Amino acid sequence: MTQLMPALRLEGIVKTFPGVKALDQVSFTVMPGEVHALMGENGAGKSTLMKVLGGLYQPDEGSIFVGENAVSMSNPIDAKKKGIVFIHQELSLAEELSVAENVYLGELPQKSFGRVDWEALYKKTDDILARLKVRFKADTRVADLSIANQQMVEIARALTVDAKAVIFDEPTASLTDAEKRVLFDVIEDLKSQGVGIVYISHRMEEIFKMTDRVSVLRDGQYQGTLLTAETTEENITQMMIGRKLDLSRAIVEHDLGEIAIEVKNLSCGSSYKDVSFHVRCGEVLGFYGLVGAGRTEIAETLFGLRQPSSGSILLDGKEIHIRSPAIAIKEGISLVPEDRKSQGLVLGMNCRDNMTLPQVTDMTAGPFVSDGAEIALFDLYRDRLDIRTPGWQQAVGNLSGGNQQKIVIGKWLSMHPRVLIVDEPTRGIDVGSKSEIHKLIRELAATGYAIIVISSEMPEILHVSDRIVAMYSGEIIQTFSSEEVTEDKLIQAISGIKPKNTEISSAPA
Repeated sequence: MTQLMPALRLEGIVKTFPGVKALDQVSFTVMPGEVHALMGENGAGKSTLMKVLGGLYQPDEGSIFVGENAVSMSNPIDAKKKGIVFIHQELSLAEELSVAENVYLGELPQKSFGRVDWEALYKKTDDILARLKVRFKADTRVADLSIANQQMVEIARALTVDAKAVIFDEPTASLTDAEKRVLFDVIEDLKSQGVGIVYISHRMEEIFKMTDRVSVLRDGQYQGTLLTAETTEENITQMMIGRKLDLSRAIVEHDLGEIAIEVKNLSCGSSYKDVSFHVRCGEVLGFYGLVGAGRTEIAETLFGLRQPSSGSILLDGKEIHIRSPAIAIKEGISLVPEDRKSQGLVLGMNCRDNMTLPQVTDMTAGPFVSDGAEIALFDLYRDRLDIRTPGWQQAVGNLSGGNQQKIVIGKWLSMHPRVLIVDEPTRGIDVGSKSEIHKLIRELAATGYAIIVISSEMPEILHVSDRIVAMYSGEIIQTFSSEEVTEDKLIQAISGIKPKNTEISSAPA
């Protein structure tokens, strides 16, 4: 009986950057019709390996085989021609061009004399979009689409060629639940056609739902491959981080202080209405709800990015009017935003300059910024938050997701805020770094910070919160203490079902 040839095989891949060996003799195989998960902590080498495969990086050593043929890829278009399609975690679209131009970028259908065949281009693209069940058309400008729909354009690119292998790098990070279901259907369709799928994700529920095998990298080295059906989350995690992970709640026992911030009957247009809650010093208040529930909009109001239409905000019992982020910072309110890369960091700048950016004007020596003061501040929070970087000169864009998040948190902690708001604290972060961020949040609360955490992950919100606010369609449905909350109660509340015979109140406990 003839043995099935792998759709894709990598052997002994080595890739070195200045000061670090990102990949060290890594081998990896994907069979036709298989969904093969590639997992590891941020910085383990997953994305580097896939960029080698997708033609973005050239390996220093090793071989790549598509079917039985040894291949080399000089760039992503070359990789695509050889049957390897890479769907990036970071969107790589030309926003001012149409959807069709992006889907067929570099290979637009042509008429005579090199003219673009627009009719054929739009027809081919609309056929692909129909498979993805999206509502936008081929001639739509990409800049006019939501982030989720832009991600669907990235996925559409995979359907333009006779692919041998498709790499999905964190494909659901920006998708709604309905869009995720469409994506999973597309993957099943590709799988049925014999396409090999490489699936990179930190979301364990997706790994166990979608994949056949799991391979793990740690510190640039291959750790092994497991059959998904025969392993557990604990086994995968231990391979990823080299130790057992304590997933129990990291409770730090301490007394709560006075109310730091209180919101009374706050409304903001159609985003949310008549919202009331409070947070004590030393408390973590979690906000949980579906996309569009109004959680992020509340955070943006407290940070001065939105103006409320009615209601009041009190800090230490005194009403304040937050007309801008500058006023919020002056009042002692800081926001770690949902999208750290576009809203919280300047990726091309070094770690030190990102850390000191909000207070750089206070760190001057005459007309110049004091390098010594900046470095001292960075060193303080690097040690305090265990930020792993070769030095302050490192561009923050080169750090892992977990370390980038620590830079954003450190930036605001250095301002000594009264209230710290953290929106989606571990989005795109591996399980080991998640545990560190959760522990950090609890430790910060123990030192007296009033903390608001917004998360779309139920295990996370249950893990870090003292109380949980459940929201639905711009309203607070119920507030739970950590002792009384259950998953069933929380799901019921975020579905808009209010508790019977229970008066919802934000009055201080």
